[in-house]
Order: sequence, then C-alpha cells, then structure tokens
Amino acid sequence: MILFLLSKHSTCALTSVSRSLIKPTNLSRPAVPFAANYIYESTTSKLFMSTDADISDLEERIKVKGDEIRKMKADGADKFSLAPHVEELLALKAKLEPAVDNSKKEVKTSQSGKVGGKKESIQTMKESDMTDSELRQARLAKVESMRKEGVEPYAYSYKPTHTAKELQDLYEGKLEGGEEDESADVAVAGRIMAKRIFGKLSFFTLQDESGTIQLQMEKSRLGDTFKNLKAWVDAGDILGVRGTIRRTDKGELSVYATEWTMLTKSAAPLPDKWHGLTDISKRYRSRHLDLIVNPIVRETFRKRAIITSTLRKELDAMGFLEIETPVLHSQPGGAEAKPFETYHNTMDMNLTLRIATELHLKRLIVGGFHKVYEIGRIFRNEGVSTRHNPEFTSIELYQAYADYEDMMELTERLVVSMCDAVSDSRKLPYGEHIVSLERPWRRVTMNDIVKEYIKDIDFESLDPNNPEDLEKAKAAARAAGVPKVDELTSIGYVLNQCFEELCEPNLIQPTFVIDYPVDVSPLAKPHRSKPGYTERFEMFATGRELANSFSELTDPVDQRVRFEAQAAKKAAGDEEACDVDEEFLSALEQGMPPTGGLGIGIDRLVMLLTNSPSIRDVIAFPLLKAES
Repeated sequence: MILFLLSKHSTCALTSVSRSLIKPTNLSRPAVPFAANYIYESTTSKLFMSTDADISDLEERIKVKGDEIRKMKADGADKFSLAPHVEELLALKAKLEPAVDNSKKEVKTSQSGKVGGKKESIQTMKESDMTDSELRQARLAKVESMRKEGVEPYAYSYKPTHTAKELQDLYEGKLEGGEEDESADVAVAGRIMAKRIFGKLSFFTLQDESGTIQLQMEKSRLGDTFKNLKAWVDAGDILGVRGTIRRTDKGELSVYATEWTMLTKSAAPLPDKWHGLTDISKRYRSRHLDLIVNPIVRETFRKRAIITSTLRKELDAMGFLEIETPVLHSQPGGAEAKPFETYHNTMDMNLTLRIATELHLKRLIVGGFHKVYEIGRIFRNEGVSTRHNPEFTSIELYQAYADYEDMMELTERLVVSMCDAVSDSRKLPYGEHIVSLERPWRRVTMNDIVKEYIKDIDFESLDPNNPEDLEKAKAAARAAGVPKVDELTSIGYVLNQCFEELCEPNLIQPTFVIDYPVDVSPLAKPHRSKPGYTERFEMFATGRELANSFSELTDPVDQRVRFEAQAAKKAAGDEEACDVDEEFLSALEQGMPPTGGLGIGIDRLVMLLTNSPSIRDVIAFPLLKAES
C-alpha cells in the first residue's frame, strides 16, 4: 500500500506535508482506502531533525534527496535511473563538509604533534554519523554528565497544569503575532519530537497524549540552564516546562519557558526516519514507536477505549450485570473452533483456553440472573488474516425471556451508541465504501439472499432427508462456482457454503442474515415455523461477520442430540467440533427460561468504527511470529 501511495505523490508534495507536521493534525479518517494508515514517511520526515541554523537548510535538502532515492528504489528504479540522483546527493553532502565547524571536533595527536588516526569522540560526533551503539553511548554519557552536576535524569513526578490541546483550545483566536500573556503560568510535560537551535534561541516541539505544542526557549529567560538545555536535551527526551504563553511572530502558539526539567532521558534515540514503515510487521512489533510517531494510531486506540466503555455503560444502564467466567476450561465448548491446549501441574489436568464464554454465562441464567454479559479475551488456535487473530475480544450477553428478534433490536441500539460516541456521523468511511449505520438495518433470510445469486433453486423447499434433493442442492452450488460441495453431508451445509462463498463478501451495509440451518447452529432453538432451520442471525458489514445471535436452545434432550452429533464429527477428525458437555447439560436439565443470546466481535467492530483495514491495527500488541 505504501508503494501505491508514493507512486501517486511527488517528492514536492511529500515535502509540503512534512513541513506542516507541527500544525494541528486532522485525525479524521479519509474516504480513500485506508490512506492515512500508511503515509508515515511524508509526515515524519522533519519530525526528528536537530540542526544549527547555518546548516539546517542544506541538511534538509540532503534529507529530501535521500528520501527521494529511497522511494525510487522502493518503486523498482534501476541503477541507470538512480545514478544522477545519487550524484546530486553526493554533491550536496560535499557542500555540507565545509559548513561544519571542525574546531568542535576533538582530534587526538601524538607527542610529536602529528595527527593520530583515531575517531573523534562520541560527544562531538554528529548524530547522523553515529551507529546505533554510538548514539546510545552518547546519550548515556549525557546521563552521567547530568548526575555529576547533581541533576537526576529520571524524575519521580511532575505536575503539568495543562495538556497541549487544552492550551491550543484555550488560546484559540487569542494573542496576535509576537504578543505574550505575561499573566499565564502554565506547565506542560511530554516528549521532545523536534528541536531547532539558533544560538541563544531555540524552539522545541513537545508532544503529549493530546497533541503537540511549541516551546520557545531563550538564554535571556533561562540563564545558565540554557547551556545545559543545549548540551543535554535530545529528540525523544521527556521534559517538563513551565512558563508563560506567547504567540510567535509567525503565529505559532508557544510555551515561553522560564524553567525546564528533565523528566526522562531517552537512551534510545527516535529514528531519524521511520522509513515509511513499509515493513508492516515493524509497526506492530515496535508499537511504542508506531504510537509515538503517528497520532492516527493513538487516536485509534483512544477510540477503542471509548467504544468498550460506552458498551459497558449502555448495558449497565439496561440492568445487565458483567460477571467474569473461567478462561481455563476442562473441555472446549460454545463454538466450533480448535482450542489452545495447556496443562495444570498441581491438579494433573489437561485444560484448554476458552473458545467462547457462552456455556458458563447460560449457567448463570439457569441460576436466576436475568441479564448477564462478559467482555473478555477469546483464544482460538486458527489461522491469521486481516480479520482473524488467535486471541481477540468479544462480548457475549444473555437476556432471559427474550428471543432473537429482541437481540436484533439490541444489536442496533448498542452499535449505534458506540458509533455516536466516537463519530459525528453514522455514515462512516471504510476503505472505498461509505457504510451507513442509520436504523433500521436490512433483514433477510439466508435462503432468500442465496436465491439472489442462485435463482433456480429454493433450498427451503428441499427435503433434508431426501438424497436426491441433496444432490440437487450440490449441483446448483457447483453450477454457481461454489467450491468443496462434494464433501458436504446435508442440504443445510450446502446452503451455508453457498452463502459464505457468494453472498457474505458483498454485504457491505449492515445486514441481519436470519434463519440458519440447524446443521450449522448446534446451540440455537429450532425455528418455530421452519423445520430444519433455527432462530439465529448473524450481522454483517464490510463483507464480514460482526455479531452472532440465537433464540437459545433450552430443551436439554435436543441439546444432547446436537452435542452428540458434534462429538461424532470430532471423533471423525474434525478438530473444531466440540464434545458432549455434561456439566452444561446438567444445568440445562434444571430448566433455563426462554433466552436470547448475542455475541459481538469487538475488534472487528472497532475496525469498522475507525476505518482500519486489518484486525492488527486495532489490537495494541497482536501476536506475531518470532523474528528470524
């Protein structure tokens, strides 16, 4: 995706983006396909520069040219095309050498006065010339220097009075260029993202959780500490700064510093360039850096927290109770999925991590609770894709005396409330689509939606016990291009396969697909008027399932028959089928009231509400293969 985007933007355009970085950033998602997730290099190319005024322009030109060459290489340019650009870069670097003050370099000499062949000291080398090890060594040397001066480089606490955003909002439309609010006394704390030093004046860019604000640091106000500021502070350090508020001549709101405090000296420097994060796995593996350099990523996880908080508030207000259930199970159940297996030493027990919270929550309904839910981690030993992660977050809820019709109403209410909490509109951009969450949502039976793609057969009219009808269903599916139908053993399985292959990818707008075959719904109540079908729905949007719901099966005899059918599949080699759960059946025999159940995949819902293309974009630390 990054290569695609870079091919559509000139170097000039990218430079203009980078130069606007320190201005307030619009965090709203674009309507183009996930573009904001990947334009990292353009928005960070100026972020970590640290130069003296007399050579800053030349260094900037070198950086821009270097970026251009890297992009050309990434786009597959050959050596012949690269040659003139490389020559230009070398010429620019040659111009830079005379501009460097060689008197600052520490050169070792022998007793005879001849120049030795040793490298300059770490303290006097330019960061751009240092290796990662040398950069770390230089910063740790500054830590020791601070301690020798009686300054602690790792503070215990600090009391900011405002965030960056609070100050930006407070002074919106106030102060003319060059004007100072001398009565202000503010303190901010955050990471230094950029610094520009001009002799006795310097400007830093400080970033906190809310955004960025400029710091104006002058020797005339800071006195002797200005010297230490220049000597000790690097991009990436965390500072506390107190001062008044001033708007610079160019109109940039700034904290006009009267004092500064080193809160955390960063031993590992921020990257000079994050190289566009073209290796997507680096974004996830080094999420801390991803969060530091990209405000949109921070915004995604801020919204995720608001989404789950809103969900809890809505359910709590409706009288639901959140009750935690076990993560370690003696046998898997509640879904068709391969579990992770583990072992408890003291109890000498083979255990699995839960693949669902369903069966324990239903036992709570049997025990007398009317409305229960749990938001928690689920673990399934399955493949990884843009929509699947081995551990994910879901909510399951159960309401006594309700059915799947009630659950459809509840699903709409909950999802719309979460949308309203993080968006000004219920019409959301997702990739190249606009998804409307305005109620009511479409409702269609699985049979009817499949008929839109296979018009010459009605699955509901077929006899599930007639082998000839099963062959008719398979023939119709084959003719429509549906794969792997020969191995299917029932009309219900054929119908479900047709739906998944032909219909599901095209369900972009929120849609309730209702009335599933009993073959694929072992825990759902039989449909009250359609033999062979169940009162079940799944909610789809953006071509993927977001929610699943039943009128829950309460007949213990019917439930045992379905469990035994699942156990037979498992004995035949199906790793995702479940066994007979005697503890759950024992509870069901005590009597469970009519109950509606609902499960929503939190990660996939957050993907929709934040316009994120991959489930890994909404999980802070997704599981990754070990680096080779």
